[in-house]
Amino acid sequence: MTRMGISTDDLAYYVNRAVDGMTEIVRDLGDELASTRPDLPGANSPYGILAHCLGVMTYWAGHTVAGRDVDRDRDAEFRAAGSVDRLVEACAEAKRQFAADLAVAEPDKPLRRPPQGSGGTDRELENQGAALLHVLEEVAQHHGQAELTRDLLRSGGH
Repeated sequence: MTRMGISTDDLAYYVNRAVDGMTEIVRDLGDELASTRPDLPGANSPYGILAHCLGVMTYWAGHTVAGRDVDRDRDAEFRAAGSVDRLVEACAEAKRQFAADLAVAEPDKPLRRPPQGSGGTDRELENQGAALLHVLEEVAQHHGQAELTRDLLRSGGH
């Protein structure tokens, strides 16, 4: 198989684009509606979806790639609610930290730290590059989820 040259600049561009898209969604909805869950089983609010994406970025790029200590409560990410302004500030900080974590990434090297509670069988555990692609996968799919959730909330589906 031929290797593709995906730069960390490319990765940062697409991750930031997804985060920026979700940021616009929560800004547009405002504090109350951004923190509202649609009336569907297991649904998450746009605020919680974006908070989860920041957790993904921080954990996978920070813990597994950069080797930093990261304390994460995944369940709390989805329950998060509150001030959109505070979440937007957290997005800016997460993007800055993601850029710093990318600066020390060695995509072909093993993870600096394995994810906690994992058996080590998933593709994202193969090397730092795969872990970083996992970040892209998560934020891209959740950006779409946030768009659909926004549309449901605007249509009165809450």
